[in-house]
Amino acid sequence: MAQRIILNGTSYHGAGAINEIPAEIKGRGFQKAFVCSDPDLIRFGITAKITELLDQNALPYEIFSDIKPNPTIDNVQNGVAAYKASGADYIIAIGGGSSIDTAKAIGIIITNPEFADVVSLEGVAPTKNPCVPILAVPTTAGTAAEVTINYVITDEANNRKMVCVDTHDIPVAAFVDPDMMSTMPASLTAATGMDALTHAIEGYITKGACTMTDMFHLKAIEIIAASLRGAVANTPEGREGMALGQYIAGMGFSNVGLGIVHSMAHPLGALYDTPHGVANAIILPTVMEYNAEATGDKYKYIAAAMGVENTGSMSCEEYRKAAIDAVRKLSQDVGIPADLKEIVKPEDVQFLAESAYADACRPGNPKDTSVEEIKALYLSLL
Repeated sequence: MAQRIILNGTSYHGAGAINEIPAEIKGRGFQKAFVCSDPDLIRFGITAKITELLDQNALPYEIFSDIKPNPTIDNVQNGVAAYKASGADYIIAIGGGSSIDTAKAIGIIITNPEFADVVSLEGVAPTKNPCVPILAVPTTAGTAAEVTINYVITDEANNRKMVCVDTHDIPVAAFVDPDMMSTMPASLTAATGMDALTHAIEGYITKGACTMTDMFHLKAIEIIAASLRGAVANTPEGREGMALGQYIAGMGFSNVGLGIVHSMAHPLGALYDTPHGVANAIILPTVMEYNAEATGDKYKYIAAAMGVENTGSMSCEEYRKAAIDAVRKLSQDVGIPADLKEIVKPEDVQFLAESAYADACRPGNPKDTSVEEIKALYLSLL
């Protein structure tokens, strides 16, 4: 069967990558930017690093900042109205997954207005037209939204996150500059970094995995394992490594899907507003244990990429345990909680399990599952 791989047409990497933005805009003949960025990034001067470049080059723009950490249907619809009123012809998305996901949904609806309700975009939506051109500037090293065909919007009315998958939403260019991530607090660096590791591990073991994405995912695991502790300590090497590692993970999982770590994390974000990376990090080792028997020898290579030595001489049971232990240790070292006791209310577990089973990421899990098995996984973490 043919394997489809979709990536950005253009991407820039490394310190100073954002300085390429004006030339990219001029080269594409864009006229006015609709800048999507969340209020905190504006307040702390991060967004200004881009708008100052626009000002210096006499490139007009308008800022839209009605964006929540877990963006909602209302955020998207307000953004669509603001875009229409702005006279813009392209979008610059500055931020983590929240800003870039909001920009994707806005851009898709502008060019495919029949999906204006937002809800109809859930799953694999049959849109016909590429979205408004997006230049993506990530400020976190985790979601890789700048290179994926996925975005997630919260349906507040039903306490659920909608995973949207659309080949028409990928940004035309990405500017992955570790300097844009250097002011992230340690806790956010840890959470987004563990999100990136989850992308790499789930993408590597998902049912849709293929040789090309395996290459991306193993390299991403290696880079993230070597870089995340340094990034949390705010070393330049750690920041640069995480900027690259999370992007490479996105190159992979965007094309082959994820699994039930993400399925279980999404309802926590919808119901409790739990940071997505924190939820993934807590759940990941437990689900790795659950999935182990369905992964062949892949945990041997995960363990080696995590820095475990002598995996070639280990038994299947030993290297699987080594891989899980290495992930758990990294999570612990960067300050992620060990369980969901402070997050989940026991009376919500049935709803969470049903939501996770219905999630778009669940079918990609290497092991077939059920609502009851997912419920048992949640309960084991309480």
